[in-house]
Amino acid sequence: MDLFNIDQNEVEEVLNMNNMMALVIKFVTCLVAYAVGLDLFFNARWTDVALFSLTTTVVSYLAGDRILLSRIGNRNALIADFLLSYTIVWIFGSVLLHNYMQIAWGSIISAAVITVGEFFVHRILLGSKSQGSQARKTVPDRLAYGMEMSEENDPIKKK
Repeated sequence: MDLFNIDQNEVEEVLNMNNMMALVIKFVTCLVAYAVGLDLFFNARWTDVALFSLTTTVVSYLAGDRILLSRIGNRNALIADFLLSYTIVWIFGSVLLHNYMQIAWGSIISAAVITVGEFFVHRILLGSKSQGSQARKTVPDRLAYGMEMSEENDPIKKK
């Protein structure tokens, strides 16, 4: 029995469990953030809070964690998550809660709380990627485009 032989199914199971744990943490963080930022200050309904949380969780996970995190790094992905959650709450909040300028403060508070939660979610996801990449060799996540240079080798035409 080889101690260093890692079963592919075990690796995928750990990666899926980390993704599910990250989604649960992200959703709970959004619920808390929007409950503080919207329900306490603007008397938003819990259905609005749950809808904002679900929307932010899905969009942030797909855009921020699955696409941007591996390509632009943790710090830039946190900035993108802050801007994304701020924009979602400000746009949808001003439409649903009928309050344009005051919703900006609720958006800032909510986005700050979500960004703190995203820091821990990114640590979980980056840790699971390093475990998975050690177990199996894959193609890197970053796009590898190179520039190719050459000179024209046309013969000089004499007249």
